[in-house]
Amino acid sequence: MNYSKIRMGGVPEHFNLPIHLAHELNEFETRGIEIEWTTFRGGTGQMTKALRNDDVDVCILLTEGIIADIIKGNPSRIISNYVTTPLTWGIYTGAKNSLQSYKDVFEKKYGISRFGSGSHLMAIVDANSKSHRLEEDQFEVIKNLDGAIESLTNLETDVFYWEKYTTKPYVDAKILKKVGEYVTPWSCFVVAATDKILEEQPENIIRLLRTIHDRCDKFMQNENAVKMVSDRYKLKEIDVERWYHSTEWAIHGWVSDKMVKSIIYHLRLASIIKNNEVIPEIIWKR
Repeated sequence: MNYSKIRMGGVPEHFNLPIHLAHELNEFETRGIEIEWTTFRGGTGQMTKALRNDDVDVCILLTEGIIADIIKGNPSRIISNYVTTPLTWGIYTGAKNSLQSYKDVFEKKYGISRFGSGSHLMAIVDANSKSHRLEEDQFEVIKNLDGAIESLTNLETDVFYWEKYTTKPYVDAKILKKVGEYVTPWSCFVVAATDKILEEQPENIIRLLRTIHDRCDKFMQNENAVKMVSDRYKLKEIDVERWYHSTEWAIHGWVSDKMVKSIIYHLRLASIIKNNEVIPEIIWKR
């Protein structure tokens, strides 16, 4: 059988386990698709760049990050929700940093994976929601979680936003200190694809989505899901249990126009996009 290859990518985090399971169980191949997976440790900013450069066809990435980048010219579209519940961002500093209180972070130096990444955008949106404005010189690019740990430990930066449960082992080990949390006011992860792959392989993209949605449905019904995540990602079962029971995956491709509108509102409010910026077609209408 000749398989149609689709290059796909995402972060090395537990949210993407349903896709890895579908891959390992040959569920994509059953529908005539070969998946070539790339892990992006640099997060959403690294993935939007890969989509722009045609280094990847499909990515699982933060909703606000891909919307901002599509508006700025990324030739891609959102093709489905992926995780429909909000993301809880932990707000961290180095274990030896004198910073203690969440209310004091907004004057500090921020480590971000990239400009336009979730760690950058959510810091701005969070500050803005509390009547603070962050300046560009407050941000320093540290590439990924490993870079953040090094930068925070060396007191080169003071604040870093990253997914709560991915970073918890570093808090438990007293490498990082958590000073707060921020919950996104929208669904956290979506599936996005380049215009090129949507034009060339629309039917295969639909098959890809059906495979992802079917496996997400099975994953949410799997009694062993918590232990599986704990074992694979070296997270404590009690932490995975809390995460799993506050997380829901999409089982269909519908994306809310209102959610997109709300995100654009916040991006404008935070001056991430301009008020007069032309809004292109963001959701793939199939």
